[in-house]
Amino acid sequence: MPRTATAERPDRDGLLAFLRARDRLVLVTTRSSGEPQLSPVTYGVDAEGRVTIATYPARAKAVNARRTGTVSACVLSAEWNGPYVQIGGQAEVLALPDALEPLVDYFRSISGEHPDWAEYRAAMVRQGKCLIRITPTSWGPIATGGFPPGLVG
Repeated sequence: MPRTATAERPDRDGLLAFLRARDRLVLVTTRSSGEPQLSPVTYGVDAEGRVTIATYPARAKAVNARRTGTVSACVLSAEWNGPYVQIGGQAEVLALPDALEPLVDYFRSISGEHPDWAEYRAAMVRQGKCLIRITPTSWGPIATGGFPPGLVG
């Protein structure tokens, strides 16, 4: 039987539960030319409900987010036809040393405890990492693909 498309608009708690159960998104920032720039990334969600992405300061996503302060993203499920949601939000880019402890939180939200936090912190400093932190301000419905309801049956 054909699959029926769904679209359910969650409240903020429902959105955060959806986000915390996943770790992949396509981040959309805006280039200085006005064109969109898309980056597939792994993300976490911090204790304040902000989406967090580790990257490098010179990457286009960080440069664009720092310049505009806004981003959009499509959060994907592991399975191709699984549920997804689009979010929009205010973005901030944290540089070292301010990014160091938030990078620890980012790692924990995705992978749990690290076997050697001192080693992890040293690696983040050595690599010059930064953290993009996104506060969701808008979101669409959590949707699945399929046929419109009126066509199934």
